[in-house]
Amino acid sequence: SLPRCTQPARLDVFREGGLPLLDWRENLEFDGRGTLWVAHLTKNRVEGYAPDGTMKASFPVSGPGALRRGPDGMMYVNYGVNPLTPGAGIVRFDPAAAHPKAEKVVAGISGINGLAIDAEGNFYLSRELATGILKIRPDGTKDEAWTKAADVFGANGLEIVGDQLYASVITDTTSPIVRIPLKDPAARTTVTKLSHNILDTKVLDDLTHFDGDLVVASFRKGQLLRVDPATGATCVLAEGLRMPSSVRVARAFGDNDPRRDLFVVEASGRIVKVTVG
Repeated sequence: SLPRCTQPARLDVFREGGLPLLDWRENLEFDGRGTLWVAHLTKNRVEGYAPDGTMKASFPVSGPGALRRGPDGMMYVNYGVNPLTPGAGIVRFDPAAAHPKAEKVVAGISGINGLAIDAEGNFYLSRELATGILKIRPDGTKDEAWTKAADVFGANGLEIVGDQLYASVITDTTSPIVRIPLKDPAARTTVTKLSHNILDTKVLDDLTHFDGDLVVASFRKGQLLRVDPATGATCVLAEGLRMPSSVRVARAFGDNDPRRDLFVVEASGRIVKVTVG
């Protein structure tokens, strides 16, 4: 079993959920302007929340999944992540708009889940049932060579730290996290394997960069796991969550401290604040 982290974490419910799985909030991202944006997978909505928990905005997106802020300040969302919704791709919206609305950026792809965006505006999309992390250039064209070289099957969460892309793998029973150099995707390495037998499979979901480490959600175990990307050393940061699917660091969100505060969404529908230390 993994050790507990030396710094304990406290859980506080930011927003209650509804019926588990039927009220599935899949992903979240802070826009840096005081709003938390959440992908409500089963309600086909993207929601915006103020630091006091008030819902500021809500607009339709078909099967929304991963949410990320682009280098242009726009917010990007994978759509069609719910297999019950037709078609898939990426939409964007202006978080500063009085009434945000989704605008298609990329269409005609399928089976996508996670999303990361580099400083040049390239998109990286994980595919749980396919090999190769899909790279799409800012003009919408596919970088087939990069995708082929990023030979990872079943990636889920994606996070860029410097010139490295980190991916959690959901379909592998050893629960690995892999590191993929953006400039040389064939030179990928495994940071760690978090499960040592099939009964301990974590079912890893989304991950984020926090205080020099990675924090990844274990959907099956209801935990947040803190991983040192240099050594692979891992500890249990938080537990008692209900099917957590994504975790992000609170940035420019009221009096929340990015050195201490993380937010999590769950398949239970809850949004949970996690305070470290």
